[in-house]
Amino acid sequence: MTSITRRLALAAIAAASFAAPVFAQAPKEIRIDYATYNPVGLVLKERGILEKALEADGIKVRWVLSAGSNKALEFLNAGSIDFGSTAGAAALIGKINGNPIKSIYVYSRPEWTALVTGAKSEITKVSELKGKRVAVTRGTDPHIFLVRALADAKLTEKDVKLVLLQHADGRLALERGDVDAWAGLDPLMAAAEVESGAKLFYRKPEDNTWGVLNVREAFANENPALVKKVLAAYEEARAYARANPAELKKILVEYTKLSEPVIERQLTRTELTHSAIGQAQVDTITAAGLALQEAGVLPATADVKAAVDSLVDRRFAATN
Repeated sequence: MTSITRRLALAAIAAASFAAPVFAQAPKEIRIDYATYNPVGLVLKERGILEKALEADGIKVRWVLSAGSNKALEFLNAGSIDFGSTAGAAALIGKINGNPIKSIYVYSRPEWTALVTGAKSEITKVSELKGKRVAVTRGTDPHIFLVRALADAKLTEKDVKLVLLQHADGRLALERGDVDAWAGLDPLMAAAEVESGAKLFYRKPEDNTWGVLNVREAFANENPALVKKVLAAYEEARAYARANPAELKKILVEYTKLSEPVIERQLTRTELTHSAIGQAQVDTITAAGLALQEAGVLPATADVKAAVDSLVDRRFAATN
């Protein structure tokens, strides 16, 4: 073989090696969150549905507790989990801030947030929050709800005194009288109503964004078949939750350590009839993003619609 022929042969081999598809090795473990604001996820965990679905593949499941959308997004951004539960608008904020995630599934359509005051409070409207202390968890749907409520009342975050606390601590601060109001989140909000007479003085269900399941973008690109298996397991859990309301209530009581009346209150404002992510979620999340941009929470330079299009991934959507 001449040197020229040898060089051509080596070049052809090199080109072929670059052209060959590279398949990522399947992970030995999937890391997924569970949260008290995601009833379907709790059913998934309690019944071991995902573990059974992945057993033949030899893939283990590690469960990580998310105390709020902000924590789920932190874990996703750090690569600590592969799948995380958030509100749709919270996922958008994460995406705009550079969190490499995709929203791939709807686990609930809740009215899970409202503005809450104590039983003896005289506050009855949002405009009366001016100068008052308001507990909130930044980067979550309650925070986004608060910003939009203030904007509707011609106020901004600068007109109130934000007290930044995780959801459970926000409830405690309200009940101790350390704050005047709280941007609440179920089931803790329901517990405050039932157990201490807290009042939901401002409600607007359409400003609650959907409960969505997110996946790390790299994980989705490398393991599309596994993503589909996870969503199939979620669908099985959702079907079980809808068909067995008493068992769903029992699971929520167990994980939240809250009473049955509290969980009943939560479930009256939690709809589990949706799962496929699509235009309805795009519209709601976009509306929230534009409202946040107008309120100055998101940068004026952000392309909200493009960010939503990049966030919502319909490749894995199942039909309802």
